[in-house]
Amino acid sequence: MDKLTPTDASSALVASTPLLATEAAVRARFAASGIGCTSQRLLVGQVLFARDQHVSADRLLAMVVAAGARVSKATVYNTLNLFADHGLVRALQMDGDHTVFDSNTAPHHHLYDEQSGELCDVAVDEVAFARLPQLPSGTELAGLDVVLRVRRRTP
Repeated sequence: MDKLTPTDASSALVASTPLLATEAAVRARFAASGIGCTSQRLLVGQVLFARDQHVSADRLLAMVVAAGARVSKATVYNTLNLFADHGLVRALQMDGDHTVFDSNTAPHHHLYDEQSGELCDVAVDEVAFARLPQLPSGTELAGLDVVLRVRRRTP
């Protein structure tokens, strides 16, 4: 397969991906976050920001490649970590070294099925706490992320 130019790669993405964030929308996210726009970041962003989703770096790489673009595994990993550092995605540590990236950065929690690996969003108002621990002096609560881990009961 020939290496795609940015314009050809964008066309391939549009042709093979039913949901795709527009180039303008992705560029606007980058600008608002202070991220420089490269052709590879743009391609990854168009696939990732097409909808709210939870994806591993390997899954996102497969999605971008399936859309007809050529990008390396290292580029996808580096791009996802850059996006996380700039608040464009949330990095969720699941089991061991397994990280999932969440393109929905609005406040919410998660329900994680340990057997299937399925990860679902849970609205903030669906989880309530009677109290929180006292925070260290000089700090404030920046956020609260809850992952409810579930598994099927054995009879």
